[in-house]
Amino acid sequence: MSSTIILLLISPLVGFLINGVFGKLIGKVSSVIACVAILISLVCSVLLFSEVNNKAEHGDVSYFDSSLYEWISAGDLSVEIGIRVDSLTLVMLLVITGVGFLIHVYSIGYMHDDHGYARYFSYLNLFVFSMLILVLANNYVMMFIGWEGVGLCSYLLIGFWYEKKSASDAGKKAFIVNRIGDFGFLLGIFTLFAAFGSFGFEKIFHDAETGHYVKVFGENTLKIATLLLFVGAIGKSAQIPLYVWLPDAMEGPTPVSALIHAATMVTAGVYMIARSSVLFALAETGVYVAWIGVLTALLAATMAITANDIKRVLAYSTVSQLGYMMVGVGVGAYVSGVFHLVTHAFFKGLMFLAAGSVMHAMSNELDMRKMGGLKSKLPVTYWTFLAGALAIAGFPGLSGFWSKDEILHSAWDGGYHAVFFLGLVTAALTAFYMFRLIFVTFHGQSRVEPHVEAHLHESPPVMWVPLVVLAVPSLFIGLILGWGGHDSAFHHFLGDVFHVTKHQEQASSSFPFMLVSTIVATFGIISAYILYSKSSPKDEPENFPMELLTNKYYIDEIYDTVFVKPIKGLSQYGLWRIVDVVVIDFLCVGGVALFTRGVGGLLRYIQTGVVQSYILSMVIGIVLFLGYYLFIYS
Repeated sequence: MSSTIILLLISPLVGFLINGVFGKLIGKVSSVIACVAILISLVCSVLLFSEVNNKAEHGDVSYFDSSLYEWISAGDLSVEIGIRVDSLTLVMLLVITGVGFLIHVYSIGYMHDDHGYARYFSYLNLFVFSMLILVLANNYVMMFIGWEGVGLCSYLLIGFWYEKKSASDAGKKAFIVNRIGDFGFLLGIFTLFAAFGSFGFEKIFHDAETGHYVKVFGENTLKIATLLLFVGAIGKSAQIPLYVWLPDAMEGPTPVSALIHAATMVTAGVYMIARSSVLFALAETGVYVAWIGVLTALLAATMAITANDIKRVLAYSTVSQLGYMMVGVGVGAYVSGVFHLVTHAFFKGLMFLAAGSVMHAMSNELDMRKMGGLKSKLPVTYWTFLAGALAIAGFPGLSGFWSKDEILHSAWDGGYHAVFFLGLVTAALTAFYMFRLIFVTFHGQSRVEPHVEAHLHESPPVMWVPLVVLAVPSLFIGLILGWGGHDSAFHHFLGDVFHVTKHQEQASSSFPFMLVSTIVATFGIISAYILYSKSSPKDEPENFPMELLTNKYYIDEIYDTVFVKPIKGLSQYGLWRIVDVVVIDFLCVGGVALFTRGVGGLLRYIQTGVVQSYILSMVIGIVLFLGYYLFIYS
């Protein structure tokens, strides 16, 4: 097993190094190397799944946990490079490598004419390597290494077209906002080390269960530690108030949005909370996670209903669905939260790639108001996009229906009734804005510019085949994994990881929740049909509520006024012109230089070159020395 794990982890790193060093020499071959590297990781993930599953069926230990070597040792501090493979790890590995491989293949066609072709694929491989480190880690420090690695890759890929100011600004915004969350994550890790004397999951979770740890902050130690960890999750998984980076991240290439901002990186916060479920359950901080999640889901959904940029609609949808996942892990339904993570990876990855197919046909046009009537021109893109939209809307029997229903069911049975109702409202809005996008983009009269319409065509097979492949799990993986509700095979598979959490098998019937979810989804779809099947967003009324939603509640402007401008002003007038120019440059650097020059100028007059003057100086010095000596000891 260890050799398979090493091969799985090292393969994308080798792909990154080859493409990063020799990319300009090998040209288009770089895409083949990148795809083969991820394919190897995918095969290794399947082999690991098979091996662990077989061991579990025969009653053997169903996980692998081993430290490869000690990285840092200083006194009581010990940091190890270690690997943990259990059922939760395997789920993440299959999602990362499976969806990642299809996105790599799709990128061959999408990025075909880009001058940064090899650089793009090297970044993608580096991202997958960092994500694998994050989910394979058996301690918080190694997890943090992967956490920062995916943050770096996000910055590189969002700002991939760095010649565009909007892209470079978006990359910097994502990097800076994530650093805020990462600071909280670091403090949480330090708190855990102070309490448990270790960074390892095994020891921390065991000692937390038994109560054998130093109560650094008294009885609130675990609560403070988990809330600090949650700050990191808020940044990485784009929750209130640190969600503002993700919509701007759409400046990167569309496959990047599919891989990083739908299927993998943004789910890292949800994964971290699920991995730390023992701590969150014991600290009883799930209520904060659930409320932040549902408010984020609702806020993002309201902003999506007026967005006209096809990728931004999907971006707000991603923020909203991440909120749903947070609700799941927050109410204690950790398996349900991970279940939605899996289904979302497929249908949202599919829709981002389908949006890229639309852009490919529309000469990179993003405004839905300039589309319409594309159904007949892009049939494969349309039907696969529709599959993803039906799945996320919660259409009965499709993947999103099962996973969202489990989360809402768990919220109700856990006593989070207000969260349940807000989740239902969000579900209705989700169905509405997704089918608004479908009707405005693919139905009705064509509003495409004539010179663009003349060249409309379906994407090449290297792009549409991944769409078809992703459409299959988007439709049916929820049924396969979710059949049986909280007694499904998926719940049993992940049961060992979440064995000490407070989430219990639900006693109430699932049928009423399924019925309510179906009614809500149908209402949203029909509302979108009535409003947009024959009209476009140009016909929307202009009033204050619509203006407020269109401008995203002016939250970016508020942040700019309250935080960005004061900090920039402090940096420019306080730190630069006073501290840097006056204190450091003038007083420290310049002052030392002036003092040295002045002293040197005075001493220069002593160096006359006349021997008699030197002798006189020596005599005066001797006399002064003798005088001082006689005065002291007389």
